[in-house]
Amino acid sequence: MRKLTPHSVLSTSKEARSVHPRFRQLRKASARGVYGHTLCHVQQGPRHGCPDYLSSGTTVLPRFYFLLFLVYAPLAGLWIYLLYKKRLTAFRIHYFMLALVVLKAINLLCEAEDMSYIRRTGSAHGWDVLFYIFSFLKGITLFTLIVLIGTGWSFLKPFLQDKEKKVLMVVIPLQVIANIALVVLDENPFATSGSISWKQIWLLVDVICCCAVLFPIVWSIKKLREAARTDGKAAVNLMKLTLFRQYYIVVICYIYFTRIGVYALAIITSYRYQWTSEVAKELATLAFFVFTGYKFRPEAHNPYFVIDDEEEEAAAEALKVDDEFEL
Repeated sequence: MRKLTPHSVLSTSKEARSVHPRFRQLRKASARGVYGHTLCHVQQGPRHGCPDYLSSGTTVLPRFYFLLFLVYAPLAGLWIYLLYKKRLTAFRIHYFMLALVVLKAINLLCEAEDMSYIRRTGSAHGWDVLFYIFSFLKGITLFTLIVLIGTGWSFLKPFLQDKEKKVLMVVIPLQVIANIALVVLDENPFATSGSISWKQIWLLVDVICCCAVLFPIVWSIKKLREAARTDGKAAVNLMKLTLFRQYYIVVICYIYFTRIGVYALAIITSYRYQWTSEVAKELATLAFFVFTGYKFRPEAHNPYFVIDDEEEEAAAEALKVDDEFEL
């Protein structure tokens, strides 16, 4: 090993340049036998007239987030038009879904501007505060919406039972803790034992919230199955039961992919392709939003719609055959 002098040494070797195309290794000896190792930004020339302070694996994210904002904004407008057109059959849960889409669109816009500003200047200058605020509201609204849809609130029943209220009382505070932990992790530039503990707490809390939101869906499926045996409306209950089972499976897939699949993708990909995990996560979220909106959109149900005996009998047989469905 080459001996360093007690002065700052700027390494320009091939090994040093391979760390990052915009960084150099700066080694400094502060005392005898003690050396520091720091990465310093070295501007190699302007890129399109201005420096780029983002890593090479995240430079495409500001544009991607803005494009997603341009997708969510028309979706919000389409949902507003749908609510206006079918306002007589729209429930409170549909307006809650609109609020989630609007918060998601604003959150993406703030995140795009935050990263774009960092890319140009090297600091957020307040945009990170707006991003954290709307990210906090969006996270709580998303989990609350999943719980409310799972309970059938407003479109199957106008109230929540005590155990369903307890789920909300658990999920919302845990999401508050998870978002606080996220802010602490993002604002701490150094990896310490405290930041590692916060990260473990945030992951644990997030997993608990994901598991908790599944219980109301399971309860609704069991209630619909029991109702199908007693009220004589086999065809209607079969449609509801099929819908909630589909939603249960989609929620599990969404949670598994965004919490485990995306994390695994971020680990196995090179630092130059760090954007792929974020793109995969956001596209999965968009697909989940579209599926939920389509399946639970406001529709006019004709109270005089009559199901013939053959359809009723076929639905009853399907319920008997499918009665052994296990969650």
